[in-house]
Amino acid sequence: MSARRAQAAFTIVELAVVMAIVGLLLAGAMMTLGAQAEQRAIDETRRRLNSAVDALIAYAVVNGRLPCPAAPGTTGDESPPATGACTNPYNGFVPARTIGLQPADDAFYALDGWNNRIRYAVSGAAPVGCAGVLWHFTNGTNLKTYGMSCKPNDLDVCNVAGICSAANRVVAQNTAAFIVYSVGKNGPNAAVYGPDETENVNNDARFVNRTWSGSDSPNGSYDDLMVVVPAGLFYSRLVAAGVLP
Repeated sequence: MSARRAQAAFTIVELAVVMAIVGLLLAGAMMTLGAQAEQRAIDETRRRLNSAVDALIAYAVVNGRLPCPAAPGTTGDESPPATGACTNPYNGFVPARTIGLQPADDAFYALDGWNNRIRYAVSGAAPVGCAGVLWHFTNGTNLKTYGMSCKPNDLDVCNVAGICSAANRVVAQNTAAFIVYSVGKNGPNAAVYGPDETENVNNDARFVNRTWSGSDSPNGSYDDLMVVVPAGLFYSRLVAAGVLP
């Protein structure tokens, strides 16, 4: 092999090495950018969930009750309006138009950091200490009449799907007045939900709140984000505003 041919072959090898290194650097940069974008969506979702909680409580301060969740497939208005007997207490959405919350989609449902609709569940069963009083938190007359003597008696939050018990509750029983949550990045694709994610959208009063995991986890994938609002906190805000004594 002539010196010129040898030099050309060596140059090709060098170029291949450089291209491989550039490829690795680009792949690393893309992974870093992807991770940063994901963290921004998580942080933004948490901010929006907290904003939704504040807006729901502010609505209660002004109107003497919490709004009902917005029904699926309609608009971001509470359903039904003003009656307190919610049509979708466990599988509804934040009624962004009712409470004046942004950002929202074209149908006025509040959105998380992935542009999925933010969900909202509210206690509606007869509370502990107020037997027979349905819709205590969403009915202004009931809330004013019975006040802080009523403890919620339906919403249950655990760290695994199924029946909640003292061993796996992350929130004490008879505590949660309402819940605001995001179904995460995989929100639109229910086909890939793990059992714990499915528990959060199956229209019952049990919910799961735990650390994130991928599909390779023994409990399946989970990327939901949730804020649970205790009745005590809700009552204290209404007392501070002069709505309840």
